[in-house]
Amino acid sequence: MSRTTRSHTIATHLTNGGLAHLRLTEAEQRDGHPGRHDTDGFALRQHTDGTGTTVVIAGAYGPDWFTTMREIIHRLEQPHIKCTVLSDEPVLADNEVLVRWATSAELQQRKHAQTRAQASFLALLRRNHAAAKADAERQALEDAGQTSLW
Repeated sequence: MSRTTRSHTIATHLTNGGLAHLRLTEAEQRDGHPGRHDTDGFALRQHTDGTGTTVVIAGAYGPDWFTTMREIIHRLEQPHIKCTVLSDEPVLADNEVLVRWATSAELQQRKHAQTRAQASFLALLRRNHAAAKADAERQALEDAGQTSLW
């Protein structure tokens, strides 16, 4: 059984990320289309998953609810927040995601994936830095009156 995830903690993370908390009741969250609200934002409710762990269901609402949902997922999966966001659970509507604390294995997997994704970029930066350094050294030699033979 994993750690209990509380809605007020998730709400703090999302509001600190610039999202608006709409504070909808559970009935308002289940009633109607997510695009009927005038303001883009999120609403939260507690849920107990199949293992008995308390998790949070975060819903995106407003005219551009799909973008809000992407922002919710991106914000909560940041390394310093350490949450896992699941969108394929049967209890969820199209505009909702299930949020729980990430396990150590999930956090390590994310860290390795990020390192692999940045490896090619870091190699390019190193090549560019080495080329710029070589050009600067060649230019310094030319300015001193020394030129290479080939």
